[in-house]
Amino acid sequence: MQSVTMIESWPVPTAAAAVVRADGTVLGSHGPADHRFPLASVTKPLAAYAALVAYEEGAIELDEPAGPPGATVRHLLAHTSGLAYDEMRVTSEPGTRRLYSNAGFEALGDHLTKATEIPFPDYLRQAVLEPLGMAATSLEGAASPARDGVSTVGDLLRFAAELQAPRLLDPRTVAEATLTVHYPGTKGVLPGFGHQNPNDWGLGFEIRDSKSPHWTGSSSSPRAFGHFGQSGTFLLVDPDAGLAAVALTDRPFGPWAAEVWPPFVDAVLAEARAV
Repeated sequence: MQSVTMIESWPVPTAAAAVVRADGTVLGSHGPADHRFPLASVTKPLAAYAALVAYEEGAIELDEPAGPPGATVRHLLAHTSGLAYDEMRVTSEPGTRRLYSNAGFEALGDHLTKATEIPFPDYLRQAVLEPLGMAATSLEGAASPARDGVSTVGDLLRFAAELQAPRLLDPRTVAEATLTVHYPGTKGVLPGFGHQNPNDWGLGFEIRDSKSPHWTGSSSSPRAFGHFGQSGTFLLVDPDAGLAAVALTDRPFGPWAAEVWPPFVDAVLAEARAV
C-alpha cells in the first residue's frame, strides 16, 4: 500500500504505520515497525481486553459494582461511571453522561487486581500480551491501565488482527465490546473533537457511528471502532472494509493530528477498496 507512506509528511519526529487484515496479512507498513512508542490512551483497549478475559474466566461480571457508588464494571468500560477525567471525583450519576475518564480505567485496574489477586500489569501480560506474542508491549511508569502502555506497530498489528478474528475471546464478547453501543443516546465530549450527541462507545472502544468531526475520516464505516491517544497514536478497525490500521508517533496529539489523520484513513480505505 502506498497510502501508508503519507506518514512521511506528518510533522512528527518519528512515525510508523501499518494496515492488517483479519488473517494477519499486512497490506502495508511504513516506518520503524519495532520502535517502541508511548501509547497514551491506546492503552485502554488493551486494558479493556484484559477485563473481558477476566469476565470470560468468571473472575468478574460486567454488571457487578466497581468504581464509585452505583457504578459497575460496564460503566467503567463505557466511560459512564460518573468519574471525572483525571481524578477520583464523582461528577454525575452512573449511566447518565459519557464522561471520558482516565480515573475510570484506573478504578477498573484496581478492581481487576482485587478480583484476580494478580497485579494488573501482570494480568494484562498473562491474559493478552503473551498469548498474542506482543513481547515488546508493557505498562511502564505508574503502570496506569489508562495511559502507560508502550508498544510497537508490529505488536499492535497482532492485537488488531485479534480484534477482527478473536482467538482469546468468544467473538460474541468482542462484538459486545466493539460493535454494540452501551448506554445509547448518551452525549459527551470526544477529547480533541468536541461535543458529540450521541457520543457512542462500546466497552473500552469508541464506535464511530455518525460522529462529526471525527479522527477516522469521512469514508470509514459507522461500525468502525478503535481508540486514539494523546501521544499521537491510534488504532482503528473497520469491519466493513475488513482491515485495521495502526499509526504511532512521538508527538503529542494536537491540531496537526486532527488535520492529517482523517485524510490518511480515507486514503488507506480507498486504496484497500480498489484492490
